This record gives sequence, C-alpha cells and structure tokens, in this order.
Amino acid sequence: MLEKINLKQAVAGVANLYKYHEIGRLNGNVLTVAKVENRTLDFHVHKDSDELFYVIEGRFVLETEDGAIEMCEGDCVIVPKGISHRPVVTELVKVMLMELEGTLS
Repeated sequence: MLEKINLKQAVAGVANLYKYHEIGRLNGNVLTVAKVENRTLDFHVHKDSDELFYVIEGRFVLETEDGAIEMCEGDCVIVPKGISHRPVVTELVKVMLMELEGTLS
C-alpha cells in the first residue's frame, strides 16, 4: 500500500539535532530528514553517487568549488558525484537528503 509522507511532520518528529531519520527508499537511495544548527562540514566528495538536498524549513549555504549557493525553504539542489561541496549552517535548518545507500554523510 502507498504511504503519503508529510516532510514537515516527519522532520518535526526528529528529537535531536544532527540525527538522520530515514523516511523512505527509492531505487537504492535512502531519503532522510534532519535538523541541523550551527555546523559546517569539511569539503568532501561522493565519488560514486549524487546527493540531493531539499530545504523543508530554514536556510543554509552550500559551498562548492564553483561558489556558494544560498538554499532557502522550498529549494532543492542535486550535487553530482565528484563535485566537492560542504553545507554551512548558521541557524536551525530542517532538510531532506537523498543519497545512495551506504553513502557517509
């Protein structure tokens, strides 16, 4: 049976910051939601898979080798495999990510 997912409700149910909560799977990819605040990751590359970021609430900056992209509520971006990137989060943001199963976040 099909199950509808409300992203705002799913991320509201995440109790702790920085914990990824799986909400589904799609063709070998894992969809997760998370709450993140005041965190900057190191630049990194996913050699074998693309990565999707969707902003449910809040905002952050996604830095790449080509510059910075400001991500706001409702924005979505796909980072192709092999592209160096890092999220820079200075306020509370609620996001959904889609990554190939086994990708380290």
